[in-house]
This record gives sequence, C-alpha cells and structure tokens, in this order.
Amino acid sequence: MEAVATTNQEKKSKTFINIISIVVPIAVAILLGLPNKLDLGAWTKTLPHVIGFINILTTVALIFGLIFIRLKKVDAHRTMMSISFGLGAFFLICYVLYHLTNSANRFGGEGFVRSVYFFVLITHVALSLVVLPLVLRAMFYAVTKQFALHKKLVRFAYPIWLYVSMTGVIVYLLVYQLYPAK
Repeated sequence: MEAVATTNQEKKSKTFINIISIVVPIAVAILLGLPNKLDLGAWTKTLPHVIGFINILTTVALIFGLIFIRLKKVDAHRTMMSISFGLGAFFLICYVLYHLTNSANRFGGEGFVRSVYFFVLITHVALSLVVLPLVLRAMFYAVTKQFALHKKLVRFAYPIWLYVSMTGVIVYLLVYQLYPAK
C-alpha cells in the first residue's frame, strides 16, 4: 500500500513539475509582449543589475556545488545547490517584476559583437526553457532521496544550468555594461 502512495505522490509531483515547466515560460512570454507596463516606481530600473548579480552568485554556487560533490562533501553540495535553486527562484521574481514594469533593453553593439550577442542570447533563452524542468526534477529526486535518478539526470541538467547562468552574466554585461543602447 505504501509503494502505491509513493507512486501516486510521485505522479502528482511530476505533473506539478510539468505544469510549472509550461506555465512559467508562457507567463514570461506574455509579460515580454505586454505593450503597457505597470508603474511600480523607478526602483524597477535597477532590477537588471540585481538579476546580473543573481546570475553571478548562481554561477559561483553551482561551481562550488560541483566541487563539493566531487570532494564527497554531500552536505556542502546540498547547501550550494539549495542556494542555487533559491537564487533561481529569486531571479524569476526579479525578472518577472522587471518585464512587468519595463520594456526590454536593446543591445547597442554593432558588427561581429552583435552576432556573438545574439548567439549567446538565443542559446541562453532556448536552454533556459530546457533547464527548468530538468532542475525541478533533479531537485525532486534529491529531496526524495532517489539519488541514482538524481545523478543520472544532473549529468545533463547541471551543464545546461551552468551555461544558462553564465550566459545570463554575459548577456547582462553586453547589454548593460559594455554595449548599452544609446
């Protein structure tokens, strides 16, 4: 009877993960397309810098998470990955708030750097869609102590998550620091 309950709970959890993995990108796409933005004050103009900093912290936490698991420091690994996950949630809140209140900033670079920027941006966005369900499932497997499934999944999820996080920093630097629109 207990195995059936676990299976039912697991099905519910995976269904929830699937729903979140679909709803979040659709909600973000809708936000990006809104012609009229809310006015929550000038403070929202600082959110891209907060988002860039969150991506830096996430990248560092992800790298330390990998180092700790390789050193068999499971508790430190769990802490770093939990921090990464929490930062991801905070990133999403800031990202939604920014795009609810501001139009997307334009990239001001020209020539070869423009091609590099769009390559980085397109791969960043595409892989961010892929990584959400992978990370949610990896966290589910870790929390439910299904470590064989967790380990199998993170071989794909981790490098994608790290790439998305690192390219988030690169996009931020290119748009807001190196080549802001004039």
